[in-house]
Amino acid sequence: MPADDLTLSELRAELGDAVVTDPVALDAVRADQSGHMSPGAPLALVRVESIAQVQATMRWAAAHGIPVVPRGAGTGLAGGAIGSVGEIVLSTERMTRVLEVSVDDELAVVEPGVLNGDLNARVAAHGLWFAPDPASRAISTIGGNIATNAGGLLCAKYGVTREAVLGLKVVLADGRLIELGHRTVKGVTGYDLTALMIGSEGTLGVIVEATVRLRPVPVGGDATVTAGFASAQDAARAASAVVASGVQPAILELLDARSLAAIRAHLGDDLGDAGGMLLVRTDGPGAAASADAVGAVLRANGGDVRVAADRDEAERLFEVRRAFHPSLAALGTVLIEDVAVPRSALAGMFAAIERIEREYGVEIPTVAHAGDGNLHPNFVVPGPADAGLAEVPEVVWAAADAVFREALRLGGTLTGEHGVGTLKRRWLRDELGDDVYALQRAVKRVFDPDNLLNPGKVFGE
Repeated sequence: MPADDLTLSELRAELGDAVVTDPVALDAVRADQSGHMSPGAPLALVRVESIAQVQATMRWAAAHGIPVVPRGAGTGLAGGAIGSVGEIVLSTERMTRVLEVSVDDELAVVEPGVLNGDLNARVAAHGLWFAPDPASRAISTIGGNIATNAGGLLCAKYGVTREAVLGLKVVLADGRLIELGHRTVKGVTGYDLTALMIGSEGTLGVIVEATVRLRPVPVGGDATVTAGFASAQDAARAASAVVASGVQPAILELLDARSLAAIRAHLGDDLGDAGGMLLVRTDGPGAAASADAVGAVLRANGGDVRVAADRDEAERLFEVRRAFHPSLAALGTVLIEDVAVPRSALAGMFAAIERIEREYGVEIPTVAHAGDGNLHPNFVVPGPADAGLAEVPEVVWAAADAVFREALRLGGTLTGEHGVGTLKRRWLRDELGDDVYALQRAVKRVFDPDNLLNPGKVFGE
């Protein structure tokens, strides 16, 4: 039998039906939600259900020199968890147990396949919640959130995933299991390898268990305010004024004119003709008073302010925000980019995007988590993502390159929450510089000397 079949038979002998070679299943893991598809199907998909199975897979892969791509729900936006020819895709999607909920310590211990929304449903009865919400909590896994240090709508007040992780169990490239971090609130023993793993995109180890911080559910409810502005730049300046006012919104979102037009066409709703819109939610005991204060700041900065009358209206307004990506997906394959700039530079970044649109003749609908300066410029390529990134017109990559370089020029970063993956690896050295790039490559070699974990992602080799 072929060498691949011979080696896979060894893995099947140990893991049985967890090893999948069905062509339809293999084709499905060639892509994620980034619009990227690998050039060919992987060798196999391994659907693990336990730490022991992960260790067995990694020991087998190390023995045969076969690359392994860790994967969660496949909802990533940077092409970081897609399998290709000669690789094994190791899926932790079936590791879905909540192992512990400690009310006294306000923490939970979970397997990586637990969905954000499912954990929140589990702990709600205790008056607790897991704050990270990458706007996909119904479908995204906590392991994937940790691997990419995912952000989302609530980062302005509650931080990114890193702020919610206390400890990890990780299987290394050679199959060893290590435990990182603490159950304690404080802990500074040795280097912070927990933080190193968060956002490492499957290149240093496979996350198999996480101890995460829970928070008390905010009391006092919430309040929602929207405001329309003449331009996205005006809306960005108003968002900066809100932050400077001392009010801390739970959510502070910005949609530009092209985004609003796409949503209007998709939903059939009359959203008005604003050049930019802010969507703001406050929560906690002073939610109503904070919303009033936000409204006053927005009016002072030229906003046409509207306060949601009740919870139903507030939810409808957030449905408008959630409809952004479906509205673009209806037009073709969407490349959802992700840059972040200092909040003071947010208006300047929107101005730069408008200039780049004119210069390259492409439309770039953009939304932003305005409370933390994280923008999502989007490029729509007509047609489905069935031929991979080779089908993306060069003018789109040129415009994206201009967007990335402008973000760096303004003191920002290539990615605020999606990760580097496949899509942004060509620009990584530009941000890090030669010395830091070399140090990061050296760290990768310490954890994975044979480059078996997610090769080709982040560093591109």
